[in-house]
Formats: sequence, C-alpha cells, structure tokens
Amino acid sequence: MRSVIQYFIKYPIAGNALLAMTFIFGWFSLTSLKSAFFPESESKIINVRVIYPGSSPEEIEEGIILKIEDNLKGLTGIKEVSSVSQENSGSVTVEIDEAFDIDLILQDVKNAVDQISSFPDGMEPPAIYKRENLNVACTFTLSGKADLKTLKAYGRQVENDLRGIPGISKVELAGFPEEEIEISLREDDLRSYQLTFDQVTLAVRRANLEITGGTIKGETEELLIRSRSKEYYADALKDIIVKATDDGTIIRLSDVADVNDKWADVHNLS
Repeated sequence: MRSVIQYFIKYPIAGNALLAMTFIFGWFSLTSLKSAFFPESESKIINVRVIYPGSSPEEIEEGIILKIEDNLKGLTGIKEVSSVSQENSGSVTVEIDEAFDIDLILQDVKNAVDQISSFPDGMEPPAIYKRENLNVACTFTLSGKADLKTLKAYGRQVENDLRGIPGISKVELAGFPEEEIEISLREDDLRSYQLTFDQVTLAVRRANLEITGGTIKGETEELLIRSRSKEYYADALKDIIVKATDDGTIIRLSDVADVNDKWADVHNLS
C-alpha cells in the first residue's frame, strides 16, 4: 500500500488520469443502467379460461375444472393451482415455481389440457395464456344517475378516447357484469305451435353462428366462403325462424318466447 501511495505522489498525473477514467466509465455505466419507478418482474402465472354457455357453476366445476386440475397434477414446475367456477365460464390459475421457465411450462399445460377428451359438448375451446404483468398508471370511476347500459356506453367512449393518447398501451374497463341474451319460452305458445324446447334450441343454435365454409380457388383469386349470422343483441334474434309449416306459415322465435337483453347474475364457486 505504501508503494502505491508513493507512486501516485511521485507521478500525480497518473492519479488524475485514473480518477478521470473512473469518472468516465462510471458516467457511462450510470446512463446505461435500467431503472423504473415500478420494477418489471417476469410473470409466473398461467391462466386456463373455459366457456360453456348455459351451464351452472356446479357443471363447470365437475365437468371441466376438476378434469383440468387432475391432468395438471403430474406436471413439473407447478407451485400451486387454484380455480374459480361461475355461470357459463370458469378459470384455472397455475402458479409456476421461480426456478422454471414459464414458456416451457406453458407448453406443458397446453399439452395436458389438449389430452382431455371428455369435455362436455358445446364447450368452447379452452384459452391458455401467460398472464401479463401490468403497471397501473391510474384508476378512476364513472358514476351518475343512469342505468348500467348508459354508464357502460359512456365507459366505452372514454376507453376509446384514452386508447388514442400516445403512451397509453392498455385500457381496461371493469365493474360491469357480463351482458346476456335471455330467451324465455312460453309453454302455452309452444304447445299451440306443437314445438318442443329442444326444437327451439336447435333452431337458435343453427341460425346464430359464424362458420367458415372453405375456399374457392380461381385462376387469379381465391374466395373465402364464410357465414356471418351471429348476433349479439336480443332484437336481432327475435326474427329467427323456428318452424315453417306445409301451408307456408312461418313461426319465429318471438312467437314462442320473450327475448331480452339483460345483465348476468354472477354466482362464483371457488
């Protein structure tokens, strides 16, 4: 140590050069250092979302959720599995151990869910995705003396306006129950038209859909055949033809049922 001090006393320029180099390298290191008010953290959560229209929380739990949880039990790297079942849908949350790569576990989870062949008919394909970690900038509330439909319309308008502001990457609208279409069949009208519940259900299912019918290839172009007849509001479903008789009489859905837009009653089973 004494020899080092003697060296810098004898050659002061070397000491100044070392100090200058330390300052320069320190400055470059400081400017290239990543910093954030909310530190970023890698997501360790995988969500499995299932939708089964017309089902109760118990049906979701017994027919779907438990099967998914059973298939996930043997996977390596899973720390914890939890689930929530509600009307028409359910979700499974998979927490990954810190020592494992979530992308590899995500593929294992997809393979495990795809192996289940006993899902109920009518269930939509499961959505399996990695939960995104988001930093919330601000939260605010819209309120007023108006019904839910009006408030949600204003909320959608504010959401679209915020999306147009540079620097805002994501806006989420929350606080509203899901919108549903309620079809209440009238028993007396069903009997008078000699219809059953299953016939009406089948007619609605066949009429309200969106499917692809393939493609037609020509010499210069390729045409995609697609049926776009899926409706999202009650007024558009009232004219669905339920039955046509031999004498030309047409029976529509509104003739045998009350069709209304409504808000979902959320009943959770977790």
